[in-house]
Amino acid sequence: MSNKGFMVLIAVSVLAVFAYGCSMLESIPSPVEVMKYPLGKTTLKTGMTKQEVESKWGKPDSVSTVEDKKRWPDPREMWVYHSQTSSIPIDADYLSKTRSLYFDGNYLTDQE
Repeated sequence: MSNKGFMVLIAVSVLAVFAYGCSMLESIPSPVEVMKYPLGKTTLKTGMTKQEVESKWGKPDSVSTVEDKKRWPDPREMWVYHSQTSSIPIDADYLSKTRSLYFDGNYLTDQE
């Protein structure tokens, strides 16, 4: 391989790696988003699956079945994420306060 061909191969390789790396980037958050969500956007939404919740918050600290006839006709599975620290001055998901998530089957139906 000639010296020129080798340089072209190197240049193409570098560009391919750069293009792949850029395609992996998500949109860069604005300063307002950083202030509102300093630990990232991990807000959970009703209807998310257990797998989606677990991918955002990890495994729950405890899982149990609860009945509340005033709220739901059938028992729900409750996942509890215990607060990691109460000294965080912002609402940072379960890091700042204990959260309870309720599932009907595989779907998130309520959270406290």
